[in-house]
Amino acid sequence: MSSPLSRADMAKIVARDIPAGSYVNLGIGQPTLVADYLPPDKHVVLHTENGMLGMGPQACGDEIDPDLTNAGKLPVTELPGASYFHHADSFAMMRGGHLDVCVMGAFQVSTAGDLANWHTGDPDAIPAVGGAMDLAVGAKTVYVMMTLFDKDGNAKVVPECTYPLTGLACVSRVYTDLAVFQLKNDQVYVTETFGTTVGELSARLQIPLVAGPSPD
Repeated sequence: MSSPLSRADMAKIVARDIPAGSYVNLGIGQPTLVADYLPPDKHVVLHTENGMLGMGPQACGDEIDPDLTNAGKLPVTELPGASYFHHADSFAMMRGGHLDVCVMGAFQVSTAGDLANWHTGDPDAIPAVGGAMDLAVGAKTVYVMMTLFDKDGNAKVVPECTYPLTGLACVSRVYTDLAVFQLKNDQVYVTETFGTTVGELSARLQIPLVAGPSPD
């Protein structure tokens, strides 16, 4: 694409790359949009931290049930076969390696795949780890969905995280408004760019980038 992606476009690309038949958790914030772009024939089962399997797209209008929400308190729909369970059982699924993919937001991701997404360390910031640490170590694959730069123009893909860590070496892909990255063996591979080039990204990120997908 010739311009930076909108949040909806980012969600579409993440939905495209989730393997068919996966059990997936979508983190609070931007990742919740992914639910709206998963085709039914992909048979992806969405898990919510607050205790639901079989979540559908966000609910609108007459579909809204105040008792049916995701972990971010947004109203959602349920798909045929949806089930509900205790919060403790939900965390057992997260911690027990039963989720194939989780998609989370982040403040920073390092070239080694370290994740910082629960606290900036600022005195006035409100820390909110939720189940992020459990997902970071419990899901088989961790994707991050975020803007590549913060509101001050600082890069969020960094040589080393400076914010408090959520998990070590857990992120394998980063989906941003300007590029999609794969992280493997301390290398950062750029698989797609949107409105920019790998060279321009290298200058702004100040980290080595490799054009193309990572080797198998």
